[in-house]
Amino acid sequence: MMQTKVLKPSHDAMMYASELLHRGSLVAFPTETVYGLGANALEESAVRSIFAAKGRPADNPLIVHIADRCQLSDFCLRIPPKAEVLMDNFWPGPLTLLFERTDVIPDVVTAGLPTVAVRMPSHPIAAALLKECGLPVAAPSANSSGKPSPTTAEHVWDDMRGKIPLILDGGSCDIGVESTVVDLCHGDPVILRPGGITKDMLESALCTEIQIAGSVLRPLGKDEKALSPGMRYRHYAPSGNITLVEGSEEHVLQMLRQLYSDSVSQGKKSCVLCFTEHVSLLSDCVPHDLGSGKNPEEIARNLFKTLRNLDAEGMEMIFSEVIPPEGVGLAVMNRLGRAASFRTIHAD
Repeated sequence: MMQTKVLKPSHDAMMYASELLHRGSLVAFPTETVYGLGANALEESAVRSIFAAKGRPADNPLIVHIADRCQLSDFCLRIPPKAEVLMDNFWPGPLTLLFERTDVIPDVVTAGLPTVAVRMPSHPIAAALLKECGLPVAAPSANSSGKPSPTTAEHVWDDMRGKIPLILDGGSCDIGVESTVVDLCHGDPVILRPGGITKDMLESALCTEIQIAGSVLRPLGKDEKALSPGMRYRHYAPSGNITLVEGSEEHVLQMLRQLYSDSVSQGKKSCVLCFTEHVSLLSDCVPHDLGSGKNPEEIARNLFKTLRNLDAEGMEMIFSEVIPPEGVGLAVMNRLGRAASFRTIHAD
């Protein structure tokens, strides 16, 4: 088993991380969204080791992280004007854009697609690492495939120790869900994966309407291509089964109590995920506080940590409140929906 080091950011740590990337090894590092598991995007064998470490399906494309926009000319055929506008407004930051790619990027990075997903992270450690190594770095979230994404170095350690040589510890991630992914290569702009950069923010920058891919809040169809990470498979999920409960507040609370009671009577270790405002009302149902229902940003920051805690507690059945799929709430419901395989009960 490989020895895994956990290092706080320092000049020596960055030099060591850069050396590992140049040698074709993997490095886990923090971004403003979640922790990433990075490899030299130009080296096929290095990228394949990401899939091996995560147990990730090969048809799930990766995002390439860069330190400077000038790097785009190395592996993108063209930069659409709307992409320039979005980069001016949101880079560096939690926004990923799809570009038509050149053959410089190996097929393993893009799952054989003619497009490549690229972003420029704003987290100071990610930015410093990318600048130090000078490489485009392919990096999905640094977790076992399908499990909740890591938002602390401890989460990465739980999934990746013995599989990778280095974890850079930058504390907790600020946003807590992965970047927004926007497709500008297939006609009008489309959000493939929602994140911290919301539909309203994108529309304000472009002065035009942005579409949302239908698969954001439903499973990807059998014949639909996964143009972005997080589209095809059950993702972000604890080991237990999650069921979402939607409807009016009164009926949702009643349904959560009933579902919890029925599950416990069947001998299942069970709990509810609920808003801060409802914790006391569901005190007999082992409530786990997602954050305020009035603050989707808070829920986004808490979500993956809460889902990981469910595994630590051995929860088998989980029943969750939902929030309106608006603003950052859309990103929350995309992650919760995929964690639950979109299993939903309508309490009304």
